[in-house]
Amino acid sequence: MLETHPFPPYLPSGAKVLIMGTFPPQPHRWAMEFYYPNRTNDFWKIMGLIFFNDPTYLYDTRSRSFRLDLIKDLLDDKGIALHDTGREIRRLRDNASDKYLEIVTPVPLFDLLARIPLCRTIATTGEKAAGVIASITGTETPKMGHMVTDTARNLDIWRMPSTSRAYPLPLENKAAYYATLFSAAGIEP
Repeated sequence: MLETHPFPPYLPSGAKVLIMGTFPPQPHRWAMEFYYPNRTNDFWKIMGLIFFNDPTYLYDTRSRSFRLDLIKDLLDDKGIALHDTGREIRRLRDNASDKYLEIVTPVPLFDLLARIPLCRTIATTGEKAAGVIASITGTETPKMGHMVTDTARNLDIWRMPSTSRAYPLPLENKAAYYATLFSAAGIEP
């Protein structure tokens, strides 16, 4: 069954970095209708740790939901845009694993970048997303935690560790990689 991406791109006008995953999990796993909606994913914990020194800052433990107002304020304030590399996908198994995700139609990357002209940095959250962006830009897939430069478009393209809990790296280590990315893009805590 073909799925179309459920969320519009989140593109603050002053965005300096575009963070791109692969595709959201199935809706029954969502704790909000926004990027990285699965409460077991580490993305918002990483952001809380980097920018507020508290991995739970962007999550309301009582209601077991994310604090979307604070998330959007953070993204707007820091100039962080979000979208995914898959516009249309097919799940080869009934789960969210990138391993069993077929990208049928990739994101129109250059259309997105035209809408955020200050953005010179793309960061992918995992191997599959990195491969999609490398294919679109004609660049090599960077090693995890490293970047390549698309000199034709003056873009730095980073491959970050997956924020999935299945990726075997402690939260603090993941946050250190993302902090390095943000610092290189001119975004400080």
